[in-house]
Amino acid sequence: MTQKVRLTMAQALVRYLAAQFVDVDGHEHPLFYGVFAIFGHGNVAGMGEALENYGQQLPVFRAHNEQAMAHAAIAYAKAMRRRRMMACTTSVGPGATNMVTAAALAHVNRLPVLLLPGDTFANRQPDPVLQQVEDFSAPGVTANDCFRPVSRYWDRITRPEQLVQTVPQALSVLTDEAECGPVTLCLPQDVQAEAFDYPESFFKRKVHRQRRQGPDQHELEQACRALQTAKRPFIIAGGGVHYSGAAATLAEFSARHGIPVAETQAGKGALPWNHERNAGAIGVTGSSAANRLAAKSDLILAIGTRLQDFTTGSGMLLGNEDTLLLSINLCRHDLGKYSAAQLRGDAKRCLEAIDARTEGSQADAAWLSEAQDLCAQWNKEVEEALAPRKSALPGDAEVIGVVNRQFDREATLVCAAGGLPGELHKLWRATDPLSYHVEYGYSCMGYEIAGGLGVKMACPDREVVVMVGDGSYLMLNSEIATSVALGRKLIIVVLDNRGFACINRLQTSLGGKGYNNLWASTYVRAEDIPDIDFARHAAALGAQSEKVEDLAGLAAALQRAKKSERTYVVVIDTDPVASTQAGGAWWDVPVAEVSGSDSVNQAAREYRKHLDDR
Repeated sequence: MTQKVRLTMAQALVRYLAAQFVDVDGHEHPLFYGVFAIFGHGNVAGMGEALENYGQQLPVFRAHNEQAMAHAAIAYAKAMRRRRMMACTTSVGPGATNMVTAAALAHVNRLPVLLLPGDTFANRQPDPVLQQVEDFSAPGVTANDCFRPVSRYWDRITRPEQLVQTVPQALSVLTDEAECGPVTLCLPQDVQAEAFDYPESFFKRKVHRQRRQGPDQHELEQACRALQTAKRPFIIAGGGVHYSGAAATLAEFSARHGIPVAETQAGKGALPWNHERNAGAIGVTGSSAANRLAAKSDLILAIGTRLQDFTTGSGMLLGNEDTLLLSINLCRHDLGKYSAAQLRGDAKRCLEAIDARTEGSQADAAWLSEAQDLCAQWNKEVEEALAPRKSALPGDAEVIGVVNRQFDREATLVCAAGGLPGELHKLWRATDPLSYHVEYGYSCMGYEIAGGLGVKMACPDREVVVMVGDGSYLMLNSEIATSVALGRKLIIVVLDNRGFACINRLQTSLGGKGYNNLWASTYVRAEDIPDIDFARHAAALGAQSEKVEDLAGLAAALQRAKKSERTYVVVIDTDPVASTQAGGAWWDVPVAEVSGSDSVNQAAREYRKHLDDR
């Protein structure tokens, strides 16, 4: 006779999650590190009651903003290479929809997070309830339907027994190497509290293990022939290299076969910056070395990358008409982009299989010599970009140089949107696979500080350094308080350029005059511009903080930050105009075809010329 236990739906869900484990390098850990929770109308009585009784098996962390806590959970999963993850529970209405942006970010970046928003009543007896969004033609639709297009798996639990079928499906998506992404389970508040006799077997301890799909033999043979006949092979390393744990394999493979390697934002750190085959960043924010090599190569191995427009220079950096693009990826959706030849499988296993069958295969000596010369020249350009300028305010690059020198080992750099990711992609010198964590798939302002918290939770022994512009800081800074409360120390460097300087530069580069981005171009009267004291604001949230006047002051402040036991914020004013001109590639940003502005018309002519060159 089947043994059963009577539990509420919320209790059963929590117990099931607590029974999930993962094998990481031979050691078993809870699959879910914990649950971020902001309780409110719709989850406090159901999920709140259930979580309270599972605190040891499934720790609960209190956050201050639903979007931010989901960002932290996503960053945790990324830092854990998608092997472990977190869940997030919210109230109905605004608490739930605050997580939609984070769900989109996880979806774009192929990162696992379990979202558990509270929902309205399944029985509809008290409709409309507080915070309910009513669809006049479809009463079953709620605000949580917003999660549908940004979830890999979405369901609404309208009866407690549905959990037995749905949750294992949700876990299969969260732990799948190819389909990995956000899962949303909408939890009506009445159903959370309803009981059902669940089979005890449902809560049996389960250990998840990483699947390593090997390559198809026919595709493998094609890939090997392509490498053996190539004279100028080139590798683009994406995030899949990290998630496969293939960084060391890639380093050996590229060195043995003499293949230069470029890194996407997600792939950066796969090779140390000074590895003999590291050509630096690729794409719109790429190095001159990588972009030139990509354009001249006859074989591009795109490993674990979704070939986003910033990586490919809007498609213009993928070699020439004689170049073969070979995509190595687990994800079917990413394999066929740009009509690439395909090798579907785990990055590590694919590289090992190719290596075993192409022993002695080497790129042309002239190609290697050219790559070495270009890389050496690029490293000189990086040194020049990082060097202090004779100007009133430092640019982002100079600040990056100071920070990088202070944290060149055993630290993780965290950043997201704005101009900083572009500069960091070009200039930051990553030393190991964990040293660079930049969210640039969704380019989400506000990710930085929350993401830093998630990284610190995943890597408590590493120093976590967050670089953030004043615009992103103003959008989402609440998790400074959470980091202090949880004792997860962050070092946060705020670069205050008094506005949205990155978009202002883009605006002016496309012929615009520059307005509504920098404070100075937003308000008519200078006296209306707010004088924001970021250091005092951070202190009010519980952090130690200070503002510095120059680069020397920044270096000294970072030394003090290292010694601090809690989150430390350092603020420095920066130049909103300066940016690194070296490297880079064209990016397809449409310009108005007709305008009353001569500068816009000129930018439109240049834009059409680039389109003609495609």
